[in-house]
Amino acid sequence: MNFFRNNMSAIGKVLCCACLTLSFSVFADDAKLNQELAAKFKAADVNHDGKLTLAEAKVGMPRVAAHFSDIDTQNRGYVTLEQITKMADSR
Repeated sequence: MNFFRNNMSAIGKVLCCACLTLSFSVFADDAKLNQELAAKFKAADVNHDGKLTLAEAKVGMPRVAAHFSDIDTQNRGYVTLEQITKMADSR
């Protein structure tokens, strides 16, 4: 018990560094995921209008197609990269 009392400051610093490292790792993973989504979106958007129709999603982003109606909350008939990213970030 004395060990912990005498070394609380050092233990706190180690735990803080560990938490920060994990946090940066999560942000790096999110950034990588967003880059991958953007690349897949760009490839799937065959007419380059910044929107994916259900047909485009079925060919280029099948997971988006499977959840198309959940992502296209305004029933516009297309989804944007922003909508896809927002849905992915919420999961």
